[in-house]
Amino acid sequence: MNQSKKIIAVIGGGITGLASAFYLQKKIKEEDLPYQCILLDSSPRLGGKIQTSFRDGFVIEKGPDSFLASKQSPIRLAREVGLDGELVASKPGKSFVLIRDRLHPIPGGDKGISANISPFITSSLFSPLGKLRAAADLILPSVSKEEDQSLGEFFRYRFGTEVLENFIEPLLSGIYTGHIERLSLQSTFPQFHQIEQQYRSLIIGMKKSSVTVEKVIGKDGFLTFKTGLQSFVEAIEKKLEPDSVIKGVKVELMDKTSGQYKICLNNNSVIIADSVIISAGHHAAYQMLDDLISVEPLKELESTSVATVNLAFNKSAIKKDLKGSSFVVARNSDYSITSCTLTHKKWPHAVPEGKVLLRCYVGRVGDEAIINLSDKEISKIVLEDLNKTMSITEEPDFSIVTRWKEAMPQYKIGHKQRIQEIEDNLYNQLPGVFLAGSSYTGIGMPDCIDQAEAAVKKVLDYIQNPSSQLTAAQA
Repeated sequence: MNQSKKIIAVIGGGITGLASAFYLQKKIKEEDLPYQCILLDSSPRLGGKIQTSFRDGFVIEKGPDSFLASKQSPIRLAREVGLDGELVASKPGKSFVLIRDRLHPIPGGDKGISANISPFITSSLFSPLGKLRAAADLILPSVSKEEDQSLGEFFRYRFGTEVLENFIEPLLSGIYTGHIERLSLQSTFPQFHQIEQQYRSLIIGMKKSSVTVEKVIGKDGFLTFKTGLQSFVEAIEKKLEPDSVIKGVKVELMDKTSGQYKICLNNNSVIIADSVIISAGHHAAYQMLDDLISVEPLKELESTSVATVNLAFNKSAIKKDLKGSSFVVARNSDYSITSCTLTHKKWPHAVPEGKVLLRCYVGRVGDEAIINLSDKEISKIVLEDLNKTMSITEEPDFSIVTRWKEAMPQYKIGHKQRIQEIEDNLYNQLPGVFLAGSSYTGIGMPDCIDQAEAAVKKVLDYIQNPSSQLTAAQA
């Protein structure tokens, strides 16, 4: 390491840390800056929750399987690393909500309920009284409420309990594996509150603004890579400077010394950095920062555990074909799975001809015990759930269970304010240290890359003019 240069340390090698290191090194090279960026990760591999497995011709995603096609930052980064030609779009397919053993088509399909109200009126998801209550949104006033509220409180007021439980909750809370009565509106889907404030009625506002629940959660399309999301990780890593990545080392201690930061690693080495991006999760960030500043808001952040279960079959094993490509499960149904994607329909490139791949999630807030069962027990439970709707008569060719313990951040009510408090403390007490990643302001791949780009800008602004932040911090 060249100590004559300013050192920027990126801690955490998930997609946020990878993107941060890539864009920092790109800027350094383009502008011939006297800086050096190093990336540290406690795992022997980069990518965090992004993991792809290859078996018998299947491309199997163990973590996330795609990203929203409407968001541009992953596409830009793919172009930068020469992988944009490998992008593939999801095949369109009907989606369902599973309620007490019955699959109900999502109203309006890809266009959403606000684009054409008739599918909503005729939907089997809601009773006549439920539909009547939902229509009250057209006359209810908006709520002049500045403080944060839960998704449950907001949508129950607008549409009623039935629409909340049978439609909104399975679609929205599943993304965060959280409970809709605890998830923050400001930190998850603030656009719905903005629409209500502007148009009063959410239905009218969604129609006029062309925003729908379906578009927000990605029912209008996803993208992935032909050889799996892990190929994206590998392509970014290959573009990083030689010897700039240190894997398999854990940060045991951070200390502030003479305007710099001493980073002590568990291999007994020490890095002196002029600026630091912490892209590790909130648990790791808390341990690094606890002795330096007040990080009580970090301690308040929570996460939950989930598992992905991939099951491969011969096509003949599925006796009752689902006329669509995915379904989500309402919380009040007696199922352990929370969602299922028919990968062979959504991503046919990932499955050999004549085969079927079903990808399910289990685990969410209040229902995490299943994660601790054996692979065999989890696969058996998932298969029993699937058999209720798809009549599967054969054992799977194979199953792959991947546990993600304490890996899904929970954006509880007040999350935005807690993150702002943490960032204010960093600004005032540890100038040059920045947080970025799924624990903070967005969990999807595009959100993480956006945070990386924002963090890179903050780092460069700070290093190029550190006295401006120090002066502000002392003010």
